[in-house]
Amino acid sequence: MKLAAIDIGSNAIRFQISSVLENGPKVIFKKLEYVRFPLRLGHDVFATGKISAKSIEKFKKLMTAYKLLIELYEATDYMFCATSAMRESENGYALAEAIEKELGISIEIIDGNREAEFINRAIQSYLSDNTYLHIDVGGGSTELNLYTGGKKIKTRSFKIGSVRVLENHDSPVMWEDMEKWVRDNVKKEFGKVTAVGTGGNISKMYELAQLKPHRSMSFKKMIEVRDMIESHSIEDRIYKLQMNPDRADVIIPASRIYMKVMEWAHAKYIFVPDVGLKDGMLLHLYDRNIQQHKIQFVK
Repeated sequence: MKLAAIDIGSNAIRFQISSVLENGPKVIFKKLEYVRFPLRLGHDVFATGKISAKSIEKFKKLMTAYKLLIELYEATDYMFCATSAMRESENGYALAEAIEKELGISIEIIDGNREAEFINRAIQSYLSDNTYLHIDVGGGSTELNLYTGGKKIKTRSFKIGSVRVLENHDSPVMWEDMEKWVRDNVKKEFGKVTAVGTGGNISKMYELAQLKPHRSMSFKKMIEVRDMIESHSIEDRIYKLQMNPDRADVIIPASRIYMKVMEWAHAKYIFVPDVGLKDGMLLHLYDRNIQQHKIQFVK
């Protein structure tokens, strides 16, 4: 079985196709291809409210390329999901309709809760019965999920993201709202809270921290890494720290979001599993296909 997930984010558009290897009760997703294209839809949408003609042209070419990859790899099933930039854009739904007409591709524009559901699927196997605050920072939004006793008890999406903060399209009211939500919901009786960070920016910070595998990163270490990155020019971040150009400018605004949430929650450590939206989408596709196989078997 080969499954493809396309994550249409606000800062970049990711494509991944994985082969599913089943070994008894164990299921392994083996990555066959991963492409991350830096099309920043959020730049248009958060400034003007819509996707520009130039971005639409590039977007259509990219969707054509991804469709060809799906066909070449002979994917069993696939899924295209778009997040905050497309869902907030005046012409996001019209663009999705045009893509369906022209290419036969259905793009699902998902809300913050659905986005959180997919990411939660990906991180669930990493969590114990302790208290965790999952922080997923994207280009246009931040999803927060609170777990205690092995269960998710609260979830909320906020219109605060790395591209928004970089380009000053974030609202002080939304920051206040997010702070209030964290302080109201992360209660003392839950005990010590550990942050769980997902998203490309926290993964890059974790990589630069050079910790031993599977170690959590302390808040103190985050400050060190953030300060080290900030001391480099954008050019040096690209050439010396080996960041993509569209990561080099958003990583500091993103770090501010992770660190503020941790501060409000009194979380001293952050665990960074290398998973995200696309991984949750792949798990969803796997479940969907296994269920279909079961139905066919019963018939």
